[in-house]
Amino acid sequence: MEAEEHFYTDDPSIGPADARTTLKGVDYFFVGNGLITAAVQLCSSGEGTTLGLILTHPEIFGPKRNALTFDSQSGLAQTSLKVTSQNFTLIPDSSNADVWWEDLNGLPVIQANWGNDKLKITERFYCPDLKFSRIIREIHLTSYSVSPVFINIQTGVRTRSLETPLVLRYKEEEVRFLEYQLGGEQAKIVVELSWVDEPEIAQDTTNYWRKIASCQFDSPLLNHFFTASRNQLSANIADSGRLDASIWQYNLEWVRDQAMIALGLIVSGQFEPARIIMDRLLSKFVTEKGDTLDSSQERPTSEVELDQNGELLLALRTYVDWTGDLAIVKKHWQKVCATANFPLQTVFRQPGTALLHNQREYWERHALYGIEDGMELAYQLFVSIGLSSAAYLAELLGHSAEMKKWRLAAEDIKQGILSDPKFALIHNGHFIKRRYINGNIQSEVHVKNGTALPKDIPILAPGKHYLNPDSSSVLPIAFEFVDPKSELAKKTLEQVEKLWNQTWQGGGYSRYNVTSEPDSPGPWPFPSLFIAKAYLEMEEDEKVWRILKWLNSVAGSKSGTWFEFYGPRPIPPCPQIGIAPWTWAEQLIFFVHHLLGIRPTWNKLLIRPRILSGIEKGEASIRLRNFRLNINLEKVEDNCKAAFKIDGVVHPYVKCGILIDMPKRDLDIEILFP
Repeated sequence: MEAEEHFYTDDPSIGPADARTTLKGVDYFFVGNGLITAAVQLCSSGEGTTLGLILTHPEIFGPKRNALTFDSQSGLAQTSLKVTSQNFTLIPDSSNADVWWEDLNGLPVIQANWGNDKLKITERFYCPDLKFSRIIREIHLTSYSVSPVFINIQTGVRTRSLETPLVLRYKEEEVRFLEYQLGGEQAKIVVELSWVDEPEIAQDTTNYWRKIASCQFDSPLLNHFFTASRNQLSANIADSGRLDASIWQYNLEWVRDQAMIALGLIVSGQFEPARIIMDRLLSKFVTEKGDTLDSSQERPTSEVELDQNGELLLALRTYVDWTGDLAIVKKHWQKVCATANFPLQTVFRQPGTALLHNQREYWERHALYGIEDGMELAYQLFVSIGLSSAAYLAELLGHSAEMKKWRLAAEDIKQGILSDPKFALIHNGHFIKRRYINGNIQSEVHVKNGTALPKDIPILAPGKHYLNPDSSSVLPIAFEFVDPKSELAKKTLEQVEKLWNQTWQGGGYSRYNVTSEPDSPGPWPFPSLFIAKAYLEMEEDEKVWRILKWLNSVAGSKSGTWFEFYGPRPIPPCPQIGIAPWTWAEQLIFFVHHLLGIRPTWNKLLIRPRILSGIEKGEASIRLRNFRLNINLEKVEDNCKAAFKIDGVVHPYVKCGILIDMPKRDLDIEILFP
């Protein structure tokens, strides 16, 4: 691999300011239906278009400037709405515009309000159906001038514009509907826009959004994060399952990212796009020998990302447990076997132990960056979890030989991680990232000479460049691979705390020790959520809230659209920072799997909530199989009154949760928690 692999020439200093992804004070709100994606840009700083519309085809990746509505001279300015009369011209600006999430009978809607004391304008953006590549822009205008006002409203795409005249009378609202539809072939897609009558919201669209998960607490912050993540996770996924790992940044796909995104879709009740993603991964992103693609390509053995096999198998098991659908496993059984067996090849097995080795690490550094041949904690963890998942699926299908083989291999790897006398990935009572093949800890890296890396990055600075601590070391805790209340878990989190505010202020955890960072120093949202999940399982609520409040303080928090990381970056040659959908998935997993504690298996359902301190009540409606779990949460002051009430039957409240037979119909669940 070369340092330039993810470099490309998109210099944000060239062309209009709207080409920049990280404009000061910017938020992006996404809606989409697999055939079209729209992002409403709110830029409150004045650096870019205050209220711009970005339209893309989700099958086609590219930088922000490649959007179908981006003009090489004016950026997104033409997409703004302009209202003119004989006496004034009004456009959205940083002093009069605001945007937030609303819903239209359950349908996600981006709502923008702007105007002045004489004219109020509300715009709504949404996908009215699932079958056509169109976005509706609904425009409401209300005049507060006593005399009738003759106005013209105008907007456009690139060099094309569309306008319509109307008369506004005092306090009478006028509504107009604008439709954006994609036309032409994929090689030359164009945006067709026209004024239309009020569109009907298609029944299949309403049904889709009503049947997926809903969640509401007495916390505006939690409600916003859940809603924004649920609304936007599927908005950038093409009908085919294609999805950029970081919007406008990588223009590539990873099995790892898509498996975790599938998990987020599954727990939020979006079974259909999750199945499409996994069907595509098993068909096209797993080779016949079981290797998985990253950056949309196959790697040599030394650079394979072994964790991807495990994550895909985990997502597959999760899908089966949540949906009761084994058909996808039967269809792809040969690929499932290949995915499970691939890491067990001799070439990866370290002699004298069950652990696996190669020369790539979880965050994709490799030999160029000083990663030596050795054993990576995250690779062992996910392979073990994945093999357990594969064994579980094999048992359901009656493949006893594979079940026994994979279950034994999973346990052997787990024991190797925890207790191998020479190679265990624990030191001084906490998890470590990596050991050499001789058993010594790899604690530092040394970049090879002659790299094409930018000169001002931390890994090229004078001094030592450390691998530990690393946020991935909390994953065994977050996945409850080990007891989250154990001393091992506590000491690991103590080490990981060093990643908070390393060389910056304001909060957030970086992926790892920034001295070994070949990109840019700064905090990352989805690794910070790894740590939040681990702290939630430890019941260290203060730390969880600290992470959530940090996420609510950074650029993109208003829309719930987080950048991959926050910090300076040498652009070019590095690409601009994009928006990682993985973060939305981590949010949904945090809420449903961890906080609400909904844990189905093939024939059982465990309900084991971890309600954050400060939460007094909440409610959720969760899609599971072909029924719903209707959950009410309420804090009780008297611990004796704590209980699970399931269809009116009272069960004692215990922290380990309640295990019941898999329901076959809707279930009303009341959780009275202490």
